[in-house]
Amino acid sequence: MNKKAAILFVSLASIAAWASPQKTIVSDGFEAPDLSTHWETQKFLPGAVRIQSSVVRAGKGSARITLRSGDQIPQERGSKLERAELRESKTLWSAEDSASEYSFSVFVPQDFPIVSTRLVIAQWKHNCPGDECTPDNPIIAVRYVAGEISITQKAGPEEQVLFHTREDARNRWLDFRFQIRFARNQDGRIKAWLGEAIVVDYKGATAYPASGGYFGRGQFYFKMGLYRDQSPEPMTLYFDEYRKQRMDLIDP
Repeated sequence: MNKKAAILFVSLASIAAWASPQKTIVSDGFEAPDLSTHWETQKFLPGAVRIQSSVVRAGKGSARITLRSGDQIPQERGSKLERAELRESKTLWSAEDSASEYSFSVFVPQDFPIVSTRLVIAQWKHNCPGDECTPDNPIIAVRYVAGEISITQKAGPEEQVLFHTREDARNRWLDFRFQIRFARNQDGRIKAWLGEAIVVDYKGATAYPASGGYFGRGQFYFKMGLYRDQSPEPMTLYFDEYRKQRMDLIDP
């Protein structure tokens, strides 16, 4: 095989790996000085996200995300919402009836405020294809409220708490891993690990019904950062070692 043919073979192999449900892997260790194109920037204000090297899970960098009182993206000014979130690029969104594995690590500083303000630090949303959908809550959310970490699920009128712990989350890295199959029926699936421990094993709907405006084949996107009701306290979290892999099956 000549050199040009070898280069072409490697390029085609890379494309095939990206297209294969078994091998498609997207990862970001936040090693570059700027955010990668894996992330959209519409969900945070300038300066809220910074790549730094003082606090890392692995490698040389992580994303430091800071939310201050009054930080509202333009379309939410005047509301009760404040946010600074990384949202995955639209090219990475998941489709209904597909399965993916996500993993990411979060560091909660020792001085993180323990308050009862509603706070979501990671979430999966069912994209609304029209102008308005009801409900508009995340399908799955990782929350940190009043010192308690919880994982919630909502695919109908009621929200379920799938896991919660009051073990102190501050001054350490929390390593999350989720396997999720998005479906409107009992084929939906959520398996979640915190560290080495499996903390969620859920079977049931993981998508909203079409009656709420979610018509057509659903699309789902992931966000991580700080999303809360208005609060006077500044909050900072560190995120590292993001990884997403498409799956064919989730083990029983």
